[in-house]
Amino acid sequence: MNSLAAAIILFTRIPLWRCVDVPQKDYDSAVAYWPLCGWLTSWLTVLVFVVFLSVLHTAVPALVLAIAFKLLLTGGLHEDGLADFFDGFGGGRDKAQILAIMKDSHIGTYGVLALVLYYALLFSMLLSVRPMLAAGAIIVADPLGKCCAAQITNILPYARTEGAKNKISYRRMTDGQLACCITAGVLPLGLLAYLFPPLLVAAAVFPVLTAVWLISYLRREISGYTGDCCGAAYLLCELSMIFGICLLSNYFGL
Repeated sequence: MNSLAAAIILFTRIPLWRCVDVPQKDYDSAVAYWPLCGWLTSWLTVLVFVVFLSVLHTAVPALVLAIAFKLLLTGGLHEDGLADFFDGFGGGRDKAQILAIMKDSHIGTYGVLALVLYYALLFSMLLSVRPMLAAGAIIVADPLGKCCAAQITNILPYARTEGAKNKISYRRMTDGQLACCITAGVLPLGLLAYLFPPLLVAAAVFPVLTAVWLISYLRREISGYTGDCCGAAYLLCELSMIFGICLLSNYFGL
């Protein structure tokens, strides 16, 4: 439970730290419970979406407000990673330069473009399907994206020799933690299959392939991962899952 509390403290802005004293060692296992945080963030985001949809009777502002709420809930943590990831790999020519750019707190051209394109794609794809399917896509894509991204820390070493700037180095998951991570990431697919055409579950292949490609790319370019890489991997895996749902839904008229 301490590691789950550590995950909520790390990956959201919920002030759980005010009432729970989590030992430092439990933060090293927090990434295994990242998909469970995805349950929390996705369901709260969908709640906001549904409430504003019922009040405003139009999906566009409801979706914008839901996305804004999720940003507030997570503090833009993963978006910061996405921007740093694209700045580093877009502007760096070798491992040292890539890591140096990602460590810089300033945002560059590649980072800005990545955020603009990410939100343009996210918003347009969710808007292209029925509102309730958009809600289902958010509920499924968040924990599954985090599950896929978490495997980076389980397969690759940390890339910086000096360690992480937040002094947290994620340990490889135990068998039990890995089972928990995968179960929490995959379980919402059952809800998707129950409420919507089961064919949509096939969209799960997209985040899996995205994670496999990212792991191969990071191994080749920087021989490991950083926290920014994890944040970027989550958003890209989440986006690819929503892309898969959008593709299957519109192609087969589901």
